[in-house]
Amino acid sequence: MRRGRPRTALEALSLRWLPVSGWPWRSAGYLLTTLPMAVPPFVVLAIPWLVLLARLAAGNYQPGGIVVLVLLGVAMTAAFGPLVAPPLARLERLRLRLVDTRPTGTDDQDPTWPGVGFPRPGSEPNRPLSRLRVRYTSPATWREVAYAWLLGTVAPALTLAVLLVVLMLATFLASPFLILAQPPGGAPVALGFGSAETVAEAVPYAIAGILALPLIPYLLTLAAGGHAAVARALLSGDQTERLRAELVEVAQSRLRLADAFEAERRRIERDLHDGAQQKLVSLTLHLGLARLDLPPDSPAAVSVATAHEQAKQLMNELRQLIHGIRPQILTDLGLPAALGELADQSPVPVTVDADLSGRLPSQLEHTAYFVAAEALTNVAKHSGATSATVTVRQRGTVLSLEIADNGRGGADPSRGSGLTGLADRVAVAGGRLLLSSPDGGPTVLRVELPCHRNQPSSE
Repeated sequence: MRRGRPRTALEALSLRWLPVSGWPWRSAGYLLTTLPMAVPPFVVLAIPWLVLLARLAAGNYQPGGIVVLVLLGVAMTAAFGPLVAPPLARLERLRLRLVDTRPTGTDDQDPTWPGVGFPRPGSEPNRPLSRLRVRYTSPATWREVAYAWLLGTVAPALTLAVLLVVLMLATFLASPFLILAQPPGGAPVALGFGSAETVAEAVPYAIAGILALPLIPYLLTLAAGGHAAVARALLSGDQTERLRAELVEVAQSRLRLADAFEAERRRIERDLHDGAQQKLVSLTLHLGLARLDLPPDSPAAVSVATAHEQAKQLMNELRQLIHGIRPQILTDLGLPAALGELADQSPVPVTVDADLSGRLPSQLEHTAYFVAAEALTNVAKHSGATSATVTVRQRGTVLSLEIADNGRGGADPSRGSGLTGLADRVAVAGGRLLLSSPDGGPTVLRVELPCHRNQPSSE
């Protein structure tokens, strides 16, 4: 059990000082408020089933009546349950704080939206039919209906049973005084399992009540704690479902951020290509013309020549920068051609084996290209390899990219941020990175990326 102060009534049962703590009083308040809470679900959901149970207990097994009651109960539960249960669930989450101080995780959740713990995107307050459709199809709503059904049937019975036990023990304790208050020749005092006419007959009951008195706090706390545990299990949502919804939201947010980053990258590449590069080309051209008009041996010619060479060098650097942002060959011809260009530029001989049936989605091509570029850069800088291979295959909805070299091996992500950065780039695309690099080599880097043709294409 959790050390420290208990958070629930069930945890409080292990306290030595439970009878003098506030937990029995909180549990009693929780049980007493259960009865008025049970009235709406009892009236709306439980009556047909209770009538059915009463008929069966009385020995009335007429098939027609049983079928009618079952159909009526199912129809009332299906029709009115999703309307009655969510308001009750919200009240129950508030009432639950009496005997369970842990957060429910759904206090601010819109019950009409099945994504647990997240606001409903694209809120449509002016479309009540849409809200009702979501409410009637949400698993969370039907868990609330199940709790409402239990609240209208089982919970009142258990609560009344506990209260009757407490009332009976109180009667045991007061039995001698009740008899003394009786007029001479009065009726015997009923004491649950029997009755007493004299004080002497009531004394054993009073002693039993005194002995059982310390058990009342435990009984109240146990009953309230069990009820609260069932309520939390049904109303707080399944932890796996909540984590799944959070992971879906995180994955969608990650993809949106990746798309926004790619769009910004394209904008920068376009602005550099159409803006800064064109102006730099024009400047280089004007400097070249000015250089021709000046005497070759004049000081001005030397300065203009120097500026001309610097402008040409800057233009080459800008082209390389633009190429690094998004290679034009990747945009025009696709991943195999871009990988071939990488192989031609690599100081280590690289063989490319690409087996693709057509163009891939733009984001996927971009991710695969830059993973290959970074991996080949690492091969050239750190591996000491004399050859490398790049293999690309598409099998179903998975694109695999494998870069292998015959270098010294021993690649370790903990020694630098290069491999970690590659893993992060692959994770953003929803893929995974696998590395095999024993000491002495060879090193094999394998990347698997999800490939869905309904993504935006590069074509």
